[in-house]
Amino acid sequence: MQDLAALQAFAIPGQLTFRSGPGGLIFADIENPGGVASVCMQGAHCTTFRPRAQSEPVVWLSESARFASGRSIRGGVPVCWPWFGAHPTEETFPAHGFARALSWDVVDSAGGQGATELCLRLPPGATTRAQWPHDTPVELRIRVADTLEIALTTRNATAIPLSVGEALHAYFYVRDLAEVELDGLEGCTYLDKTEGFARKRQDAPLRFDGEIDRVYVHAWGECAIVDARLRRRIRIAKQGSASTVVWNPGHDKAAALGDFTPTGWRNMLCVESANAADDVLTLKPGQTHTLAVRYSAEAA
Repeated sequence: MQDLAALQAFAIPGQLTFRSGPGGLIFADIENPGGVASVCMQGAHCTTFRPRAQSEPVVWLSESARFASGRSIRGGVPVCWPWFGAHPTEETFPAHGFARALSWDVVDSAGGQGATELCLRLPPGATTRAQWPHDTPVELRIRVADTLEIALTTRNATAIPLSVGEALHAYFYVRDLAEVELDGLEGCTYLDKTEGFARKRQDAPLRFDGEIDRVYVHAWGECAIVDARLRRRIRIAKQGSASTVVWNPGHDKAAALGDFTPTGWRNMLCVESANAADDVLTLKPGQTHTLAVRYSAEAA
């Protein structure tokens, strides 16, 4: 784990600084002509992002988010890896893998031409070896400008094929969930987790009135969140992702989770770029895979 002093080697004057934040966690703050963002070293977790041209954030962070060592943060773009959801055989292992709750190391930074880049790597340790006894180096590259780009790269350095599930579990800010439409999943098949993983087909753009938890499989295309109240469209473009997960806990589950404000669930929508369920990856020995996303906002 890198301390604050060690991270200063990667600081970029006027663009990238490091600080100790709530819960004693270390954050990178990025500011450039295109946008502003923060990244927590625990989980390589981009917690906030706002393009300069937008008055409201694109990436949502709960006002009641908890910041503590070993705990995931409610909001931002958590990294789910090397499995998505429950572990397939070990119920005591954490949901969505261990990557979002461990400290990552910064290995590179760069700035210029209105963009700032940060590259992080998850170092192997006792936790990773106990839950994932495989040599699979993993890196996350974040590029902040007037768009947010994130790329998660996994390499299978073993001599056997490996199954890997993953997601960039992005929370997006919306003014009122009831006045939001999600386009781009029409014609896709999904597994409805609120109905025992029933398999269904999406025939129209999504509208929302409460809890939703769906894994859209073989869904390679771009999605767009159309926010009538903010009069804007958030575009979610991706590569190397065959699944799209759509999630909002609704009122009752948000209250039970404890890290939402009473109405916070109405101001967020998770649209996650993933490889999950039918689309879990099989990486051959020596194979490298990158899941990449690009989030942008425009007038609607």
